[in-house]
Amino acid sequence: MITIIYLLSIKGMMIQGYATREGTERFKLKHEGRSTAYGHFKDFQGLALTSIGMGTYLGRADGVTDELVISAVNRSISSGAMNVIDTAINYRFQKAERSVGRALKYLVEENTISRDEVFISTKNGYLTHDADLNMDFWEYVHTYLIKRGVISPEDISSEYNCIKVSYLEDQLKRSLSNLGLECIDLIYLHNAVESNIHDMDKTTLMNMLSEAFKFYEQKRAEGIIRYYGMATWTCFRVAQDSRDYINLEDIVRLAEEASLKVNGDKDVHGLRFIQLPFNLMMHEAATLKNQVVNGKSMTLFEAAGMLRINIFTSVPLMQGRLLNSDITSRMMNDLSSYASRCLQFARSSPAIPLVGQKRPEHVEENLKVAEVKPLSEDEFNAILAMVSTV
Repeated sequence: MITIIYLLSIKGMMIQGYATREGTERFKLKHEGRSTAYGHFKDFQGLALTSIGMGTYLGRADGVTDELVISAVNRSISSGAMNVIDTAINYRFQKAERSVGRALKYLVEENTISRDEVFISTKNGYLTHDADLNMDFWEYVHTYLIKRGVISPEDISSEYNCIKVSYLEDQLKRSLSNLGLECIDLIYLHNAVESNIHDMDKTTLMNMLSEAFKFYEQKRAEGIIRYYGMATWTCFRVAQDSRDYINLEDIVRLAEEASLKVNGDKDVHGLRFIQLPFNLMMHEAATLKNQVVNGKSMTLFEAAGMLRINIFTSVPLMQGRLLNSDITSRMMNDLSSYASRCLQFARSSPAIPLVGQKRPEHVEENLKVAEVKPLSEDEFNAILAMVSTV
């Protein structure tokens, strides 16, 4: 039944609008200093976004997990602690997007929020099947993608990724339907470098990224997406001699060229966000000077600031592995749980961390961090100096 509802969605049934300055400021005014501490919100691309967002990566592709995710989204947004929700079409084989969509529909219909108060991001690039259909992975890929001419087998990378424009267009349509939205605030290319660089040379990959960016610029012009970006794992935080290394300035230049071709103006490009891991052990974005902007070496955080790129970070708890870490035990003893300490560190950076949460007790534990002010710059740098020597 869920599949039928989402696949047959039409424009009039979908939630209209997108996150705006006015809407996110309204959300901030309702909650800052009341249910959240002052300083909990950050200015990202002119939007007032919470310094912690919710991720939806892990979990079984079943109805029980659907209900947990729906409940977690509802609780996270209605509490005022989060107005950023991150998902991807391949997470739980399209069921993560659908769960987010159902939660948003409920919150909007109940007048708990307006669409313009929340920032929704998703990702495409990885192959996925549909967990709500009684088909295995390759049967789905063959039936819905190859037979219909969306992709050919040779378009699929060895990491089951595809950044061919026809595939990105197919997946974007499915994401809009899954989420029940007329416009997605941010869509990422999902691990495009890491999942394709071993199957092609870098020049070919950069040309494909350029085509993808032109496609996204066209969709921005149509009002289907607001921004686009790159969700990554290694390419922005490895040494320059690594095969999958990418310089952020080069990516921005591709976006500028795409915008010039589509909009006639390179400065209005929509590549304003990237995503990468950052936590107490994976702190390269703040400590490794692997980026070059205007001929000067700097960290990714520094480069992003110069290039007007906003950063969301993943795995703030390192998928639970930091919860038993000696590093975490030495950090911020005023916070009771190790999870809270990890989140406090990550949110005190220039970025916004995305934390996966489903179980009610984990949701409540994470939301409590919003009641505490982020670390000062000096406090953050002191911890960073400590962990960078470990």
